[in-house]
Amino acid sequence: MRDLLLQCAGVLTIIVALIHGILGETKVFARARIEPERLRTLIRLVWQASTVAWIGGGVLLIAAPWMESEPARRWIVVTMASVFGFSAVANAWATRGRHFGWMMLSVVVAMAVAGY
Repeated sequence: MRDLLLQCAGVLTIIVALIHGILGETKVFARARIEPERLRTLIRLVWQASTVAWIGGGVLLIAAPWMESEPARRWIVVTMASVFGFSAVANAWATRGRHFGWMMLSVVVAMAVAGY
């Protein structure tokens, strides 16, 4: 059951990351006016860097049960729970709780910690 929770947390993380990346491109940057243009490109790339990082975290959560190292499992869960926990709190604070992202990331944290 622990392994399944970790793997589900990983899959959900990847789904949330993909939604984050797609909505960023289609909703946020499609309307944003950022000058100069090179700054717009930088902000867009930083936005997508978090998308890629979350996908990597999801892959690690999926792979953790197959690692034969309890310390590796522990550090993956601790690190990813910290990253996604911070992201959830920041999202909830910045949107005053009106965005579903913080809820999904909170579910990921809960599942990962339960799967530890």
